[in-house]
Amino acid sequence: MKPRPRPLPAGPDQESVWAYPRPPRLERVPERLEIWLGGVRVADTTAGFRVLETSHPPTYYLPREAFLPGVLRPASGGSACEWKGQATYWTLVSGSAVAERAGWSYERPTPAFAPLAGHVAVYAGLMDECRVGGVRVTPQPGGFYGGWITPDIVGPFKGEPGSWGW
Repeated sequence: MKPRPRPLPAGPDQESVWAYPRPPRLERVPERLEIWLGGVRVADTTAGFRVLETSHPPTYYLPREAFLPGVLRPASGGSACEWKGQATYWTLVSGSAVAERAGWSYERPTPAFAPLAGHVAVYAGLMDECRVGGVRVTPQPGGFYGGWITPDIVGPFKGEPGSWGW
């Protein structure tokens, strides 16, 4: 197993992902969450959640009703999370833009994550743009995880090259 990386120092009004817990914690998000695809804002809410887990930037979950009608389409496959349960995948469609398996949800989450039922997370890197509180996010590196990085979060982040064993 690789040694734990050296966390970057958190400045004023910043959070270190290395201070996040394991198992992860679920929190309500007071900020506005927005997602664009195909040049259209396809989701908008102030009723989201974020999941905080050691070494990961937050993963944001929006209520299904925050998405424009027809944007979310069931996708094949699934996966399991030891903390949240069995994941369902979604393809997002907006005009001619199609993002295959770009979203996921936990339709019957574990009791600790029960509030996530009916909420969908998306890979920011497969969208035109995602915002938290009006700030454009950077996708979590590596393409496997779905965290959203904002300037108030410091790493290093799981998903970066060489981080698989963290």
